[in-house]
Amino acid sequence: MNIGSIKQNEAGIFMGRISTLAVAMTIALKPVASQNPRAPRYEIHALTPGRTWVQVGALFELTSNNTGEAFLNGRIDDPSLSAPLQISAFRQDDDSYNIVWQRAQKRRDLTSAFAPKGDEDPAPPFGADGGDTPSGDNPDGDGLGETTSPVEDASPRRGRRQRVAETV
Repeated sequence: MNIGSIKQNEAGIFMGRISTLAVAMTIALKPVASQNPRAPRYEIHALTPGRTWVQVGALFELTSNNTGEAFLNGRIDDPSLSAPLQISAFRQDDDSYNIVWQRAQKRRDLTSAFAPKGDEDPAPPFGADGGDTPSGDNPDGDGLGETTSPVEDASPRRGRRQRVAETV
């Protein structure tokens, strides 16, 4: 889905706008001068309501496996956003870029296999008294759980000697 565009202004700076239902920002791309092949191509800066620029992301240059065409890919992130905005920018015939957005693909989450079925909320990992053991797990109520010790009396040791540092 196309959410904006970037064009080069008279000063040679790529500037544009991104607009969605929740985001409306003016952005500028600052070239990154680096010899590192893994460095981003551009830093993304956004104009704040106070009319200052703040860095909100970066764009990396990638090449399409299908067409061999170069494009920019990155994300915009800010504490005001609920999640980072994954974007790609594709060069047009007039040397501008169209900015498109795509929801990040979620990896298979193993915890979903263990999630409770139905509409019920899972039991919290603590009891009503705030202890670490849910209520009813240990009939003794001491919060320690079941013992696996072969010893009948698993009471804690008392009267341990304390180690005292000697001065020389």
